[in-house]
Amino acid sequence: MSQSTKLKSFFVETGAISKFTGWFFHEFLRPRFEAREFLRQCYIVGYKSLPLVGLTGFIMGLVLTMQLRPTLVNYGVEARLPDMVSLSLIREIGPVITALIFAGKIGSSIGAELGSMRVTEQIDAMEVSGTNPYKYLVVTRVWATTLMLPILTILSDTIGLYGGYLGINIRGVMSMDLYVNEVLHTVGFSDLLPATIKTFFFGFAVGLVGCYKGYNSKKGTEGVGLSANSAVVLSSILIFIIDLVVVQITDLLGFN
Repeated sequence: MSQSTKLKSFFVETGAISKFTGWFFHEFLRPRFEAREFLRQCYIVGYKSLPLVGLTGFIMGLVLTMQLRPTLVNYGVEARLPDMVSLSLIREIGPVITALIFAGKIGSSIGAELGSMRVTEQIDAMEVSGTNPYKYLVVTRVWATTLMLPILTILSDTIGLYGGYLGINIRGVMSMDLYVNEVLHTVGFSDLLPATIKTFFFGFAVGLVGCYKGYNSKKGTEGVGLSANSAVVLSSILIFIIDLVVVQITDLLGFN
């Protein structure tokens, strides 16, 4: 494939995703909202992802603490370990890693589910029966991922901080009260606000890309696998791009 063809495909794909996004907002603003399906998706997207997200957060906090300790000991600032762990987790590592795990689990699941419905003509059947498949399948899933990822990130950060506390006490001694006081003294509103806001955009990107890839799946059963795989890849790329943009904006606004 030539460079011009690749460039053309890129712009065609970008335009299609933009159109799909505009269609999402158009359908969302129109009644009626599928509340029952939305709540079901929140349960699937949020509650069923909690064990994996919680385990990931715990391991992140534990490993980060154990990796940072030797360096801080060499510089004689071991007492700053809770500060470093909490800032690293809440500002950057927690939101991004949780979003990537979320993209791998939920993005691929949505892409495969909708792709399977497309190739088996279930979406076409919904259109014939008078049901709006976009509103029922896409709008509910995108809003579920947008609202659930921030909650999962907060839980992951909390569990990660507990993992950091255990990591500190593997080779040292620090009370829970002192650890919590150090974390609360270090982490401020300027750290929590940008980290929380960008997770909404992460969740929106994961849900939208997963739905787009699945809803437009082709090539039969082979397309289902391609939809799931490409949903994860594109979602992960968008997460890094969004994170880069948010970091630049927060730096300009003086949050860092």
